[in-house]
Amino acid sequence: MADLPIKTTLAPADQAELAAAVAEAYGVGSAIYPIGGGTSLDFGLPAKTPGSGLSLAGLNRIVDYPARDMTVTVESGVTMKSLSDLLAKEGQRLPLGVPLAEKATVGGMVATNWNGPMRYGCGTVRDYVIGISAVDGRGMAFKGGGRVVKNVAGYDFCKLLTGSLGTLGIVTQVTFKVRPLLEQFTLMACAVQSTRQAEKLLAALVNSATTPAAIELLSGPVWDAEPALKTLAGASGPEKLYLVVGLEGSATEVEWMIGRMHDEWCQQGVEAPITIGDAADFWKKLVDFPTVGNAPLVLKASVVPSGVTRFIDALRALDPQASIQSHAGNGIVIARLSTFPKEGLSRALVGNLQPAAALQHGSLMVLSNPSGNEMTHQSAWGGLDAPFTLMSAVKQKFDPKNILNPGRFVYV
Repeated sequence: MADLPIKTTLAPADQAELAAAVAEAYGVGSAIYPIGGGTSLDFGLPAKTPGSGLSLAGLNRIVDYPARDMTVTVESGVTMKSLSDLLAKEGQRLPLGVPLAEKATVGGMVATNWNGPMRYGCGTVRDYVIGISAVDGRGMAFKGGGRVVKNVAGYDFCKLLTGSLGTLGIVTQVTFKVRPLLEQFTLMACAVQSTRQAEKLLAALVNSATTPAAIELLSGPVWDAEPALKTLAGASGPEKLYLVVGLEGSATEVEWMIGRMHDEWCQQGVEAPITIGDAADFWKKLVDFPTVGNAPLVLKASVVPSGVTRFIDALRALDPQASIQSHAGNGIVIARLSTFPKEGLSRALVGNLQPAAALQHGSLMVLSNPSGNEMTHQSAWGGLDAPFTLMSAVKQKFDPKNILNPGRFVYV
């Protein structure tokens, strides 16, 4: 976990105390570092400006939960597991798949725009946030959206703040729309000989009679050692991968899709696909993969779905022992490298992987670099072009003195 240059940590009990703390920091130009569950502090550039931590742990109340309206409003310090448990009592869920849900908070999830494996079938954070309250860099409270699904009043601060890494405002309260709990959820898996075969299987899923909720393409030592995949036959050697799909719906629907997926895969030359017995346990490993372990470098690429296998080839060429997870239906590839690049971070990323991502109409960012070595805007976020200039102008409006998470995001 990254070390923030924090002199003291404040722990406001509510939004009013938080706003007062930020206003005081604004008055003297002192940096403020919002802290939720502390699960994503490695994300972004290392902080260098001394300042105060601002713990959101005290903002942990359930504000409103009209279950029949399929919405819930909570403060930002509520953990994702607490929210999940609350919704489950009413037969509902928020299908976002946030790692380390026992610690991760609602505010942190929104600030980092974290979208898990279920993104393919269920959407992203921005699809579920319908109301938001926050405090800007001057200590002024503001809000957008509302507590009903059809509310469209005001500026769309919900989408603006999602993924802003706490640099435009400190999120204090969020309203989500929610979904019914699943009757059944099952994972099917098969072994794949190479990225070439994987590409054919992924293309076939586009026209499949089934409707997967998640499509995961996995590679590397972490998955080779996974007990749930040990019984798979048909793949061996350094190019092997695993294709895992999540199927959800009623018991009858899932049973039919299992049979149909099995037949489709076998027709495409797959040997002995399996249904994973303990789907819940393996699913948690899929969700937690980006943040669990002690990888010296964790990367995330966003490419077109058709470019996933090519980018995996590029990663394997750089580090044959990298463990890779891709949300293949969405073009998201996450890699935990086995070693820090010998040629240095800048050459490995700027000279190699970032161009490889660009060839697939995408981009590459650093999720975690515990050493902090060679962390520049270029290596962490990619090239600085026109959109970043616009984002910097927005930042100036919300945080004139640059006291909210200074230096950690894309602004220059």
